[in-house]
Amino acid sequence: MQKLTKTEEEIMQRIWEAERCTVTDLLEKMEEPKPPHSTISSIVRILEKKGFVQHKAYGKTYEYFPVINKEEYGKRSLLDVLQAYFDGSVTRLVSHLVENQHLSESEREAMLKRLDATDDKPL
Repeated sequence: MQKLTKTEEEIMQRIWEAERCTVTDLLEKMEEPKPPHSTISSIVRILEKKGFVQHKAYGKTYEYFPVINKEEYGKRSLLDVLQAYFDGSVTRLVSHLVENQHLSESEREAMLKRLDATDDKPL
């Protein structure tokens, strides 16, 4: 699966949220200043080339829909982060989260139980 740029990922998040949408639908939900229609259209076509979305044509209007779900992409992205920054160690990732995210005691205990159950197996 190819990686998305930050801008592509932002558009993809909107497509996942909408489930089916046109470029105009995407633009309507964006904050000001809105990018040009052609910019969003180009990004959506790139997402289609990368295999993240497909379209259905209604005359000159294209309706786009995701073909890769958000969870699948999220899992792949997390695995990439795990390998790139934590040497594939789930324990190191969780330790980082515990140390830097001010987790509640119950959240820490739940994480520890899950780690004990997986015995630091790769995802």
